Amino acid sequence: MSGKLKNKVAIITGAGSGIGAATARLMAAEGASVAVTGVPEDGVISVAAEITTTGGSAIAIPTDVTDPQQVESAVAHTVESFGQLDILVANAGIQMHHEDRVLHQLSEDVWDRTHDVNYKGQYFSCKYGLAQMVKQDVGGVVILIASITALSGMSPNVSYSSSKAGVVNLARHIAVHYGPKGIRANSISPGPLERTPDFDNHPDPVGRKKDYLDKMPVGRLGTAEDIAPFITFLSTDDASYASGANFVIDGGWTIIS
Repeated sequence: MSGKLKNKVAIITGAGSGIGAATARLMAAEGASVAVTGVPEDGVISVAAEITTTGGSAIAIPTDVTDPQQVESAVAHTVESFGQLDILVANAGIQMHHEDRVLHQLSEDVWDRTHDVNYKGQYFSCKYGLAQMVKQDVGGVVILIASITALSGMSPNVSYSSSKAGVVNLARHIAVHYGPKGIRANSISPGPLERTPDFDNHPDPVGRKKDYLDKMPVGRLGTAEDIAPFITFLSTDDASYASGANFVIDGGWTIIS
């Protein structure tokens, strides 16, 4: 690795598995000190231990992003451990396939739970992460994980897609209002991925995969390891001119769908 994140400190939410875990590993390999946060506890502890065992710098901070006190504490713990905060990756999210429906069939509980994690959780993460960055007054990077469903009305899972659409605009708000303080913000909208919990929880995972592959120009679904390099790149000085954008990483799916 090139060490492009040497002396940088990152906090990543939802980092016990999937995109968050892959990003934590890659950022650590690039020299960053990483706070691995999320639930369940055993996932974040395992990822942090893996990083330190291979020579990287990481701590595990079990954190529920729907609890503002836990999020604020996670940021404080990160700074106490590493001295600063340079990068925030707000990745934690859920998708409730069995219960998320078209609007008139959707329960308020599912709407609330999805938005609490996917949107309000990102709000809390950004609120406390940005407060620390503003206090330090040396700039920073914020990356929010959205979804291709934010860009289309095709998904019947309206609570998920609407929460992710909000995430895209949250990144734009940060880019505009915190850019003068040297803080960049972007969102990433991943396409259909293999090996994610929402695939396992889907009512018809085999049929869903076939539907995606039928419209996938690159001929395969993505992986968390396909997304992590883009998040990592946007965190480096090589991406210093990129802010306020939503990067679609989907194998070309949206141009056909």
